[in-house]
Amino acid sequence: MDSLITAAARALAAGDPLGALKRVALRADAPALALRGIAMAQLGDLARARTLLRSAARAFGPKEAVARARCVVAEAEIALVSRDLGWNVPALDAARITLKTHGDQINATHARYLQVRRLLLIGHLDEAERALAALDPPSLPAAARTIHELVAAGIAMRRLQTTAARMALARAARAARAARIPAMTAEVESAALVLRLPAARLIANGGERLLRLEDVEALLASTALVVDAFRHAVRRERTVVSLATRPVLFALARALGEAWPADVPRDALLARAFGARLADESHRARLRVEVGRLRRMIRPLAGVVATRRGFALAPRRTRQVVVLARPVEIDGERAAVLACLADGESWSSSALALALGASQRTVQRSLDSLAAAGKVQSIGRGRARRWVTPPLPGFTTTLLLPAPLPTD
Repeated sequence: MDSLITAAARALAAGDPLGALKRVALRADAPALALRGIAMAQLGDLARARTLLRSAARAFGPKEAVARARCVVAEAEIALVSRDLGWNVPALDAARITLKTHGDQINATHARYLQVRRLLLIGHLDEAERALAALDPPSLPAAARTIHELVAAGIAMRRLQTTAARMALARAARAARAARIPAMTAEVESAALVLRLPAARLIANGGERLLRLEDVEALLASTALVVDAFRHAVRRERTVVSLATRPVLFALARALGEAWPADVPRDALLARAFGARLADESHRARLRVEVGRLRRMIRPLAGVVATRRGFALAPRRTRQVVVLARPVEIDGERAAVLACLADGESWSSSALALALGASQRTVQRSLDSLAAAGKVQSIGRGRARRWVTPPLPGFTTTLLLPAPLPTD
């Protein structure tokens, strides 16, 4: 490898893509194409980066398996950054094995981290945690240790384990300083901001206030009866009654939870659950049926008692009832889509469907609705179309993402 290629590679490792391009920008040999592709990725031109890396992979000879494998890993990282989560996972795994077999442990480990980060994005937390535990961060370079701790912090935040998340972020900050790569330091600071921003609203006794992640963690560990508008469930400690497939019942539970300890008039419940403006006897009969169903489902946690005006919650073994709601009220499907987009990256509709466990058509309907409301915008056309939105100002979106809360 000539001196210019070596110098460009060192510049990229130090987070200096412009310095790398100064050395190889006019070259079209395979190593230079690969380094140019990585440099363009660091500069944010992902489409050009992907083209260059594919050209480099074709240009490397049949005996240069390690170089081709490195191109596959670099292209997978671009796909991850551009939220193209449907990329060829078996190809990345094959590249990882090739690198490991030929002694390139650092890049093999980097490939494994890409797989773990993908698992985190699509909400497979248990699988991501097992894969992360199999890696040995003390033996890795500072940049790889930073990525390790960021992934660990992401898993902890999604599980609402804020103490573990803070410890992981502190280790990530130390590793980022040792790596001396400004982009990594900025990424750690951005991740740490999640713990300081409001993540949810607490509605109780006719008032409401914003909660941070640690406050939500403490609330769910308390003995309070929580009507959870994130997961459409009623919960207390480790007992969870899911109403995710019963939207009418959850609407009734939320209305009763917001009003507790007062009752809710029948007309108000009809409006919340059925959208009925003028209630007749058929509406009232249906309300009685649905209240009966709700009463049966949440019996381990609370009763639903009739009053002169309507109905009220009667919690069991607790004197506190609260509603945990999103910081910004959006209906469920659109909220989940907006939460993914709120990381500031561009997503394809197929990647969103994969991350949310929904059909691509369902996701597309939500995107069209959000676009009509001016909350998201698309870039590109056809298969290259991506959706973006600026982050919600002043709010963290961790709780909006498709991952289980404790005891789910």
